Amino acid sequence: MFRQLTDAVLVSPQISVEDVARAKAAGVTFILNNRPEGESPDQTAGDAIEAAARDAGIGYAAVPINHSGFAPWQLDGMDAALGEVSEGGRLLAYCRSGTRSTLLWALSRARAGDQPDALAGAAAAAGYDLSPVRQIMDALAADKG
Repeated sequence: MFRQLTDAVLVSPQISVEDVARAKAAGVTFILNNRPEGESPDQTAGDAIEAAARDAGIGYAAVPINHSGFAPWQLDGMDAALGEVSEGGRLLAYCRSGTRSTLLWALSRARAGDQPDALAGAAAAAGYDLSPVRQIMDALAADKG
């Protein structure tokens, strides 16, 4: 269920309260919820995931992404979540399918100066396609370089 983008970053489709224990066992120290509340009637509420994470000693934040695109504050939220991951820990970002979380991660990392081709390779290895944001990634990486 959890897909690895890097040694320190995992993405996933919607998680359940029970999945928080699995995340902890996988070394997750911070969970980032990228799913808007009420997006679908069958999703686990963010506050339930947050409570389970806190009980497990895992940090939590919500940076919802709807289908209208990405904004700088959302990239800032991903940056902040990555900054909260403890040494040797992992970030787990989730949304409905893991795609928006992956795209957000890639945009954040491109803005930080990571190479878009390397990001695309990592995403593809996890089963995700960055082509919807590739032009933006290239522009962000060019601005950094």
